[in-house]
Amino acid sequence: MAVKSGHVTPGQVSFLLGIIPIIVAWIYAEWLDYKKSSFPSKVRSDANLTELDHETIKEDDRAVLLEGGLTKSASAKLLSPSTKTNLIRFLSMDDSFLIENRLLLRAMAEFGGILFYFYVCDRTYFFADSTKNYNRDLFLFLYILLIIASAMTSLKKHYDKSAASGKSILYLNRHQTEEWKGWMQVLFLMYHYFAATEIYNAIRVFIAAYVWMTGFGNFSYYYIRKDFSLARFAQMMWRLNFFVAFCCIVLNNDYMLYYICPMHTLFTLMVYGALGIGYNYNEIRSVMALKFLMCFLVVIFVWEVPGVFDIVWSPLTFLLGYTDPNPAKSDLPRLHEWHFRSGLDRYIWIVGMIYAYFHPNVEKWMEKLEESEAKRRRTIKSSIVIVAVTVGYLWYEYIYKLDKVEYNKLHPYTSWIPITYCLYLSAEFQSTASEFLVDPFCVARQSYTRNLYFPVSHLAKVSNVSNGQPKWLLCFIPDYPLLNFMLTTAIYTLISYRVFELTNTLKTAFIPTRDSQKLLHNFVAGAVILASLYFISFVLVQIPH
Repeated sequence: MAVKSGHVTPGQVSFLLGIIPIIVAWIYAEWLDYKKSSFPSKVRSDANLTELDHETIKEDDRAVLLEGGLTKSASAKLLSPSTKTNLIRFLSMDDSFLIENRLLLRAMAEFGGILFYFYVCDRTYFFADSTKNYNRDLFLFLYILLIIASAMTSLKKHYDKSAASGKSILYLNRHQTEEWKGWMQVLFLMYHYFAATEIYNAIRVFIAAYVWMTGFGNFSYYYIRKDFSLARFAQMMWRLNFFVAFCCIVLNNDYMLYYICPMHTLFTLMVYGALGIGYNYNEIRSVMALKFLMCFLVVIFVWEVPGVFDIVWSPLTFLLGYTDPNPAKSDLPRLHEWHFRSGLDRYIWIVGMIYAYFHPNVEKWMEKLEESEAKRRRTIKSSIVIVAVTVGYLWYEYIYKLDKVEYNKLHPYTSWIPITYCLYLSAEFQSTASEFLVDPFCVARQSYTRNLYFPVSHLAKVSNVSNGQPKWLLCFIPDYPLLNFMLTTAIYTLISYRVFELTNTLKTAFIPTRDSQKLLHNFVAGAVILASLYFISFVLVQIPH
């Protein structure tokens, strides 16, 4: 299998040194399981695992199963073995340990297989490449066809079943936000696959909407739950960065190539910090007003005052720096990409927090409006429609229609306008959402959004070089571009879903929810293992030189 470009890196060798023993252990565990099924009296049973999908088990109990060795009874909640004990049992290929963790080993092996597939798609000649070809008629046909299919088959109104009244309409409920993300995700895929550069400004708005939802969703969670625990923080960071970290290692790419992940990480941390500092006083309106003001002042200071951005972020250049292999951009500063990407949406996450804070009040006001007399209701709604249409038209005519360079200058200050307009439409549809877009693109669920967003760079498009922006398409079926699009999209969606499931499985296994001491032990053990593998790999890579 010929490699297109680049040399083997210590990170890639580290990945191989780590994944090969896991694959061997998984295969051996599967053989032991087969042997157990043939001779059930000789090998310990792992029936608890196979029955998980057929029994109703509480989420906490499921976490206990995965965190505690995967075979202990959930009701017993016995203490799980120490991290050191588990490592010794793994290295010694203890039969009972392998049987107990067979499904976990399978998940890790599958995860490694997906990363290997990424490498094959993007760094080898195993699959052919083809050029992108944009056709507006085809692009609009496919998207409108999806709209018609979803509208005719799966529109559904969702209610708050826990409400005292029995059925209460929820404005901007989770189904609507999931559908909203689903529509945007479809356009992301089509935009990148067909190189539909004419909708660049729309894509910028969609990314801003994702960042807005980062502020909205995280604020809603932390404000209500007040859960600022170490376990919650670790789980959040895992969902945001676990998969992309391995993509960077295996493909030798900079973190900033997958800019959506550092962006979400930054703004999630800022929401976490804003609400976490003095969280006992979050119920006081004046305190929240001060926090919102401080968020705006911090962003203005860092991004608007010349020179401050470089001072603040230069210590993290090793993490957030990016070098474009394109010779025309090789002279740009390493932090240029981070400055550009983070700066485009530097305010919208705060807007998302503000909207989340006032959302209950707006919902109550809209419910009262629906209960008011018809004439008054029509007058108020008509006035809102006139204002919304007028502002939307002015934004479209004088901002959206600008070329992308000029538009990007105004985007940080105006992206809230189309987002607010979409929120108003969501409210007018009164909790109606398309299940067609909610179910297959259930992107609101934890890390699925990011797992759908950046795999397109390796599953549908190729760059051929480290840090390269994807310029070609994977070609499984030569001379049949539409069939190729269908196949690559199907593979892309399937793998994105599997990555989501595997990320959560591994998160549950390695990040305990109720044991901070074990979480710390797992972190230290992981750091030591990674450092050891990298040191050995570095030495091996240097041997030929």
